[in-house]
Amino acid sequence: MPNPARFGKWNNYKVCFLPVEPAFVCVVSRFRSFVKYWLPAGIWMVLIFSASGDARSYQHSSRIIVPIMRWLFPGISAQALDLAVLLVRKCAHLTEYAVLALLFWRAIRRPIKRDPRPWSWTLAGRVLLCVAFYAASDEFHQLFVPTRDASLRDVAIDTCGAALGIFMLWGMHPWRSRRGSVIARSDA
Repeated sequence: MPNPARFGKWNNYKVCFLPVEPAFVCVVSRFRSFVKYWLPAGIWMVLIFSASGDARSYQHSSRIIVPIMRWLFPGISAQALDLAVLLVRKCAHLTEYAVLALLFWRAIRRPIKRDPRPWSWTLAGRVLLCVAFYAASDEFHQLFVPTRDASLRDVAIDTCGAALGIFMLWGMHPWRSRRGSVIARSDA
């Protein structure tokens, strides 16, 4: 039988074979952990996948963007309007994959309140690799959508969005730990 002292509150894995907990509690705990950490990432991936399967996505997004641009800039040329639609769509790619990177980081890291663990560039690299792989699979999926094209440029844009999300998270990391130490000092 393993030593129960090894499995403290900082351990990410729930021990199911200790006699103090019934197996049902362990299964529920794992299910809760999955729902809390992996389900949001999975739902976001399904949303991205469904959006990339939309055969008329350019027409759908331009139906929204073009009237707004014409209202903001009444004299805008058709060429500038097409460029604006393209830029808004590519910024949407950056944003959706930055959010996916944050959700993957959260699912893999499983942060806890006042997390004492330092920043991990290895974890950030793994998250970036996972998101790049998903972006490539999404572009591969677009090969089979009649009016969509697969593009390595889009994979690069999506991966840059993931990197942007990770760097934003990294930028927040020292702020959070400094804030936590200020709170700890003021409590003393």
